[in-house]
Amino acid sequence: MAKQQEATDLQRALKACKGSFVSVGFFSMFVNLLMLVPPMYMLQVYDRVLSSQSVDTLIMLTLLVIFLFMVMGGLELVRSRMLVRIGNRLDTSINSRLYGAMFRRSLHTQGTASAQPLNDLTSLRQFLTGNGLFAFFDAPWVPVYLGVLFLFHPWLGIFATVAGVILVGLAIANEKSTKTLLAEANSEHIQAQNLANSNLRNSEVLHAMGMLPGIMGRWSKRHHEFLAKQSQASDRAGALTNTSKVLRMMFQSLILGLGAFLVLRGEMTPGMMIAGSILMGRALAPIDQMIGGWKGFVGARGAYERLNELLTQIPEEQQHMSLPAPKGDVALEGVAAAPPGSRMATIRGINFSVPKGEHVGIIGPSAAGKSTLARVLLGIWPAQVGDVRLDGGEITHYNRDEIGPYIGYLPQDIELFDGSVSENIARFGNLDPQKVVEAAKKAGVHEMILDLPNGYDTVISSTSGALSGGQRQRVGLARALYGNPVLVVLDEPNANLDDAGERALAQAIAGLKAEGTTLFVISHRTSVLKKMDKLLVMKEGQVSMFGPRDDVLAQFAKKPRAQVGQQNNTRLSAIPGGRSGEE
Repeated sequence: MAKQQEATDLQRALKACKGSFVSVGFFSMFVNLLMLVPPMYMLQVYDRVLSSQSVDTLIMLTLLVIFLFMVMGGLELVRSRMLVRIGNRLDTSINSRLYGAMFRRSLHTQGTASAQPLNDLTSLRQFLTGNGLFAFFDAPWVPVYLGVLFLFHPWLGIFATVAGVILVGLAIANEKSTKTLLAEANSEHIQAQNLANSNLRNSEVLHAMGMLPGIMGRWSKRHHEFLAKQSQASDRAGALTNTSKVLRMMFQSLILGLGAFLVLRGEMTPGMMIAGSILMGRALAPIDQMIGGWKGFVGARGAYERLNELLTQIPEEQQHMSLPAPKGDVALEGVAAAPPGSRMATIRGINFSVPKGEHVGIIGPSAAGKSTLARVLLGIWPAQVGDVRLDGGEITHYNRDEIGPYIGYLPQDIELFDGSVSENIARFGNLDPQKVVEAAKKAGVHEMILDLPNGYDTVISSTSGALSGGQRQRVGLARALYGNPVLVVLDEPNANLDDAGERALAQAIAGLKAEGTTLFVISHRTSVLKKMDKLLVMKEGQVSMFGPRDDVLAQFAKKPRAQVGQQNNTRLSAIPGGRSGEE
């Protein structure tokens, strides 16, 4: 029972396909039995037709063989199509789970944002639907062919068995000599590919500051390491593969010589000599296929191991019992948290509560933990210690698909996605035109969208320059306000805004106040902070001050001038274009 519980979703998906694989094996049995037709036909032609000079016998044998070949062709087609369906079934049953695990890994582990797992799933599926897998279904029938050779003559069986052992030894040597190199080469290739993707996302910066040669050199180094290791592995595999091919051809010729010798001694017939050569070729074919398809097998095995590792590290998110719709009461109780992958807490000892409808401004110097606090507030990053509560319930106890519509979030780095403006605002859910327009008007972006070439149907992308930075930020704000959320967190919402954008933001905040929406705003501009009910000052990962806005500002006013000078990073005075760094 314990082993079943430890099985990953990929293993369970493959196990669910077990019956289909058994069916493929069943068809493979008949295909391999029909593979005996060519040698048996040659045996009958040489030993019966030629000796009897019977044309009728030749015609009947030929017609029978044609019919059996047609049956074999049909069975081959059926098992090929079955493997294609198995691959599609595996992909369909695991791709959603894999996408979720890939997403959660990038969310919880910094520096691992990559679509490589989807490529791995494709590699695994392609191997399962390719000819390389047939060798594994045909290999169990090798003893049958060897047994027939032993029936022809013991020396033929012994010769073919020794030849098979030699080729299997070469296959094992191929595996031992290339396994580590290919694994290292694949790792280097994945890292080089991820580095290239990251560089492409920042192409403007690279081009503007002439950084391309240096950054290309870093990519080229990894790529050359991949090429070197892959070439070394391919050289070894090529030498063994070519040796295997030459030996197989030599063995197939030598068995003819051995058969001729036995015919001359009168120990078997010429038909057996020819049939024995064909049979040995068929017996060695699966081994030859395995060696030829070894690269694909190694690639599929590496993909399987990486997928298994991912699904083991990121178990499926458990659905909790649905909780009542939240109203917006927020409380943090002794919270400490750190960015994913880091053990050192960047915020600690955080205690405060905010009732429904209250607006809180979060300020502090760079690296004080403001953005970390925002992510912990929303349950994006888990708390290492303590609880983050929404309406009394831990935010991690809400199902994300259920709590998501009640939350609005505008991060520092605005990410819009491939699709229309309206789809981005509607969060790619069921598109309600009335709610989309309502959110756009709240964000003061409705008129701007109408001025776009296709209005709300204007197609944008994650990297498209169709919208300016300020326009993207305002569309992001509309997305955060879509559906009347009860909790909204805005991280530097006015970083890219002009005066019109500032006025629209002020109106949006006033609208949230009228609706009783709980709001947290991280900003360095007084134009926004003056509209807050309370201010929360972060310093070195802890709450330095928290209370009504005027009281906190009064405490700042009482500080000695030198101390205030040390905290000037909080920038409570208006600084045009001011923006925080990453926290």
